[in-house]
Amino acid sequence: MSPAERTASSPGTTGAGTSRASSAAPSRPAGRPATAVDVPRRVRLTLARVDPWSVTKLSFLLSVAVGIALVVATAVVWSVLDGMGVFTDVNGLLRDVVGGEVDVNLLDYLAFGKVLSLATVIAVVDVVLLTALSTIVAFLYNVSAALVGGLHVTLSDD
Repeated sequence: MSPAERTASSPGTTGAGTSRASSAAPSRPAGRPATAVDVPRRVRLTLARVDPWSVTKLSFLLSVAVGIALVVATAVVWSVLDGMGVFTDVNGLLRDVVGGEVDVNLLDYLAFGKVLSLATVIAVVDVVLLTALSTIVAFLYNVSAALVGGLHVTLSDD
């Protein structure tokens, strides 16, 4: 008998060779025996090595996200402070402290464009530094894991 004939003539299968699902079948993974109490499986693993290139890619992506969040948060905080009139109040306080002979305007130094430009520069530096530092940490982890055996982790399917 050929394999195609065996598939077509075996009980519980259709002519195309796919099995029908029985509604009375227990809901457990295939190949696992039925037990009275389902005990969660535990697996003990060791993280012996981390690929530095994948760490570099992931850290670059995450640091870009942090940089974008930094720029957006800076714009929101500046807009809220300006809307509340904090800069105007601080300008009035500076005029009272310094006196009328010196003209001090806080918004000359803390204008929206200048603050956002500084936040963007800090975000770019953040991207470069976080990417480089995480790559260095990956190399250091690989060296230390080679010496002490790595990080032992126990996983469970509760």
